[in-house]
Amino acid sequence: MNLSLFRPRRAWLVAGLVSAALLAPLAARATPALVIEVDSGKVLLAEDATKPWYPASVTKLMTAYVTFKAIRAGRLTPETLITVSDFATTQKPSKMGFKAGTQVTVDNALKMMLVKSANDIAVVLAEGVSGNLPAFIDEMNATAAELGMTGTHYANPNGLPDPAQVSTARDLAILSRAIFLNFPEQADLFRIPAIKIGPAVIRSYNKLIDRYPGADGMKTGFICASGFNLVASATRGNRHLLVVVLGTESGKARTEQAALLLERGFQQSGNVFGSLAPSVDSLRNESGPPTDMREQVCGGKRKNTASEADDDSGPAPTGYVAAGMARLDGTVTGASLLQKLPPSMPPVEVFVGPFPSAEALAAAYPPPPAPKKPVAKKPAGKKGPTTAVIDTGNPDAAPTTEAAGGAPQAVAPEAAPKPKPKPKPKPATAQAQPGAKPATKPAAKPAAKPAPGPGAAPANLAVPPPPQ
Repeated sequence: MNLSLFRPRRAWLVAGLVSAALLAPLAARATPALVIEVDSGKVLLAEDATKPWYPASVTKLMTAYVTFKAIRAGRLTPETLITVSDFATTQKPSKMGFKAGTQVTVDNALKMMLVKSANDIAVVLAEGVSGNLPAFIDEMNATAAELGMTGTHYANPNGLPDPAQVSTARDLAILSRAIFLNFPEQADLFRIPAIKIGPAVIRSYNKLIDRYPGADGMKTGFICASGFNLVASATRGNRHLLVVVLGTESGKARTEQAALLLERGFQQSGNVFGSLAPSVDSLRNESGPPTDMREQVCGGKRKNTASEADDDSGPAPTGYVAAGMARLDGTVTGASLLQKLPPSMPPVEVFVGPFPSAEALAAAYPPPPAPKKPVAKKPAGKKGPTTAVIDTGNPDAAPTTEAAGGAPQAVAPEAAPKPKPKPKPKPATAQAQPGAKPATKPAAKPAAKPAPGPGAAPANLAVPPPPQ
């Protein structure tokens, strides 16, 4: 046997084992992660960065990018008023909830979309920029092709579930880097910690902002199929890094993992791939269907359905610590890197219409549905106090009763009342044996007593109660 034929394969195997050892700290997570330098595009760390994945609300980075292009081209301005359509109002939460016909400026719409992750406002921007939704989606896909996002396809502007909406960590890093390089004047939109609309303050789902030193953007995302996604940016000194974390099982996990990945990136200068991946563009996307995280993230073992606001619940990344990560001590965790920092800026005011107006804001929200009047239903043949049965409007819901001062409580359907059994007649004074004659005749009634009226029972028999 010619053993020389196996030498190249053996060398390839050894190289693979070395790469696996370098990536060992990431293996426990087994979901995509990527860290790059913004200025150079150099890859500092990558794990499954080319796997197809559902982007969820990270999609809104592309919605913002296409809007920035339209502003630069003069098709509209930040002050242009765009209108909430009937279709926009049908989008599922998270959303602002304005009624159809409400107008917002492009600038306010961008802030609402990026901080609140408002799905209805993403549609408002799409229709305002391109005239209609299909035209905007075409622009999104054309822009992805221009940027070299070879593993990405868009079907909507907000990231709501759609099997055709797919991307990769590599492509999302390319898009995020392009935002900073091509539209630096828009960078502050991505680091807003909160917006204020009327008296309400809405905080960003990106919990790295004002908690991880140097964090300055960008966008979170979540649907059950994707898990919890995050594209995050941070700057220290003259180094600007981007991290992409996809598919964690909680918002807390994505925040802590992103913090740890950024910290590793700031403490190393080379990359784990050496010459195999000198830049993010040189990574090659994989084909195949996206991973579906629904069972892990929203499966039956989870007490509550996961939501985008789930940042402080769910399992912490206990197996993901800094062991073997550059100069980080093995006791360092993502949680230990987070702290309460002074606010980087106060909540940014947003409004509807061309200028702030309490009246316009009040008119922007649909009136709450009028509560239904409780309908009193008296069960047939039942005496006693009446029970108010509330019609919830849900055919699958049990009826409810409204107790005074209490919350509605479910009640079981009431069975028809059973009639009380008739008591046995009282025996005569002397119990006769079957077939025997009475020993004595009953005493005659006193003559002075008036005769009983019609329908009266004999004096020696109990009267059964009337039927209920």
